[in-house]
Amino acid sequence: MIHTDQICKNVYFVGVNDRETRLFENLWPLDRGVSYNSYLIVDEKVALFDTVKNTKMDAFIKKIEGILGDREVDYLIINHMEPDHSGAIKDVRQRYPNVKIVGNSKTFGFIENFYGDLSPYHEVKDGDTLSLGKHELKFFMTPMVHWPETMMTYEMRQGILFSGDAFGGFGSLDGGIFDDEVNLEFYMDEIRRYYSNIVGKFGPMVQRAIKKLKDAQIPLHVIASTHGPVWRKDPSCIVNYYDRWSRAETEEGVVIVYGSMYGNTQKMADLMARRLSEKGITNIRIYDASKTHVSYIISDLWRFKGVLLGSCAYNTGLFPAMQTVVHKIENSQLKNRYLGIFGTASWSGGGVSSLKQFAENIKWDLVEDSVEAKSSPKAEDLEKCALIADALADKLIAERGEESAPC
Repeated sequence: MIHTDQICKNVYFVGVNDRETRLFENLWPLDRGVSYNSYLIVDEKVALFDTVKNTKMDAFIKKIEGILGDREVDYLIINHMEPDHSGAIKDVRQRYPNVKIVGNSKTFGFIENFYGDLSPYHEVKDGDTLSLGKHELKFFMTPMVHWPETMMTYEMRQGILFSGDAFGGFGSLDGGIFDDEVNLEFYMDEIRRYYSNIVGKFGPMVQRAIKKLKDAQIPLHVIASTHGPVWRKDPSCIVNYYDRWSRAETEEGVVIVYGSMYGNTQKMADLMARRLSEKGITNIRIYDASKTHVSYIISDLWRFKGVLLGSCAYNTGLFPAMQTVVHKIENSQLKNRYLGIFGTASWSGGGVSSLKQFAENIKWDLVEDSVEAKSSPKAEDLEKCALIADALADKLIAERGEESAPC
């Protein structure tokens, strides 16, 4: 007997877990795995919502067959065409040859570029509806969250939002699939890492999507994303997190990221961390850019308001690992942070000057003059580091009382 998970009456979770893939999109570490979520509504007509990665097709099809038996799938709704969700489209068509693929005008171009002609298609526009019998679907176009063709599908009878990649996150579903069945503390770090690295630069589009849902005045009883937990106990929680992140709201804390060949720049980072702690800052994260994958660094940069970036000089420029961090920050278009800059140089400069150019480009609030030590930090250099830490702590402390928890 195939195990099934019922979200609501006649609405099923048919997603799969991936604990084998090391890098999501061949970029982002999956130390805690990832889920590819798909859903099925069984009514007078049967609708399948998105598919899964091509490596999980057999398990996926068996789940569907375990629910439907000999019944056909009438509609395959494609909210997002990225291959981790569209990878089994051809297999679904092969198993259910009469299935009609539902998407918007941009969806079908992606389908044919990836997989060839899979018509017949059923095109939907913003606000269109589709009846399955007792269940009626309404479609919301949400372009660039985070591809041009992305949309969301709302089941009107039971208030279920099939949201595509929006409101999703990393982390395999290890037993529980609902927000009230899992330890959300475990998942929130991975959800934020997913948002900050993949969706983050599209914050204005996320805001438009959230506004569109609010303006529609639809009750959200369940949010069913294509990754991570299904939100049924408190769906507003994940909406509030995405809302805060897409508006660049932060918590009190400091992320210190440095590149150091022989430990001298690291000494400066450690002194500033200690000084911040003495000033009453408790959320402090220190990262050696050469050791920690940039996705984890970006996740905490998205969370906390204070940032200290340090680099030694390397071949008259920025240390390569720090160059990766800086490039990713600029690409993410992260805004509204307090910044301090430090580093070392021996026979040439380039590290600190590159960080200063970065500060000019990104237009963050530079809290104090930068400091660059010659080869190793001397007493006067460490005093300047302390001044940067003090100025940053003062900025953060002055904002206390302005923050509110999203859930």
